[in-house]
Amino acid sequence: MTLPKFIITLNGYFRLGMVNQHCHLLQPGEQCIGGGYYHFDYLTNTLLLDRSSYDFGRPKWHLLERLKVPAEYRGWRIVYTYDDNFHDDFVVNDELAIEYYE
Repeated sequence: MTLPKFIITLNGYFRLGMVNQHCHLLQPGEQCIGGGYYHFDYLTNTLLLDRSSYDFGRPKWHLLERLKVPAEYRGWRIVYTYDDNFHDDFVVNDELAIEYYE
């Protein structure tokens, strides 16, 4: 069953899409350092990330200084929530330098 999933790679790429498994977002030779699920809040232009990948675990944000995000998400706020109560949010835009790619 395809679900809205995302990953981050060791070389700093952020990828998301409707896939069966998180590994389907990887390109040859890449190493995944975590992932999870996403949804959009169109009212606030926020890309909400949560949970963890069954295969790769929670995103290891601490391994990155820069995140390469698809250009279509320019201007969006990206937030990863560590729990269901939104008490422990990681605001990606505030913590990492963002670089956009085509």
